[in-house]
Amino acid sequence: MTTLICGSLAFDNIMVFPDRFKNHILPEQIHILNVAFLVPEMRREFGGCAGNIAYNLMLLGGDATIMATVGDDAAPYLARLDTLGLSRAHVRQVPGSFTAQAFITTDLDDNQITAFHPGAMAFSHLNKVERAGATLGIVAPDGREGMLQHARDFAAAGVPFIFDPGQGLPMFGGDDLMDFLRLADYACFNDYEAKLACDRTGRSLEQLASEVRALIVTRGGEGSEIHADGARYDIPCVAPDAIVDPTGCGDAYRAGLLYGIANGWDWTNTGRLASVMGSIKIAHRGGQNHQPSRAEIARRYSQAFGERPWLD
Repeated sequence: MTTLICGSLAFDNIMVFPDRFKNHILPEQIHILNVAFLVPEMRREFGGCAGNIAYNLMLLGGDATIMATVGDDAAPYLARLDTLGLSRAHVRQVPGSFTAQAFITTDLDDNQITAFHPGAMAFSHLNKVERAGATLGIVAPDGREGMLQHARDFAAAGVPFIFDPGQGLPMFGGDDLMDFLRLADYACFNDYEAKLACDRTGRSLEQLASEVRALIVTRGGEGSEIHADGARYDIPCVAPDAIVDPTGCGDAYRAGLLYGIANGWDWTNTGRLASVMGSIKIAHRGGQNHQPSRAEIARRYSQAFGERPWLD
């Protein structure tokens, strides 16, 4: 099955401040804040939800196609997609714009100051799902109009998809969220997003779950839960080799979900594979620097759950 991943491609610029923000911010002067932090350590990572999900689905052997918008500065990312063998047939370059970028500064207490420039994401609605020939999809965080349009496109084309608003959820009111859920076949939130969705819609989690075939809630180190078929499946967290960087863990998890759905797995095994993918990712910096083979993923799954996920 060809899985169409609608979402962002972004550059993550990550800087480390070798001190503590609190030592340089005067609380009584917060109304005239004017500070500068020297950051001798900096790295630039390939990121964005669509890029991260597609990368992880590729590791699993899935057929991933990205639908996204990028700017004039996208050449390094486009070259990376070519190197990985990920199609960019539905990656639109928008002249006169920048590719979406996050600028993240972290101090010694792991506090973060982040600035995010959406750039070309604002034009994501120009991409059309019906031209992609997908059999499964996901609407991941992207431009507001693009997310609305792609959900409608998937539904009109009869293509099952996951609604995964992520950090884009605050852009939508309760009526918008209910419209998404009525169009989608599946929905995925982290625990905070699930609470926010309940608050904005005035519905309980169980009521939201009744709108889709399955609703997934991730809870970090506490594992995840899948509400489907009138039942709740509790998925344990898989212990990682190390906890290095949570960036992109949710995207790795969602790749596992997409692989399980595409291959007709039951919800227990689908959730377990998703948990394994998140565990592998968290032991590496950045959203796309882990490189496990398919055999290594199977071995990690077997170690955690006592059986192999596939025969090859």
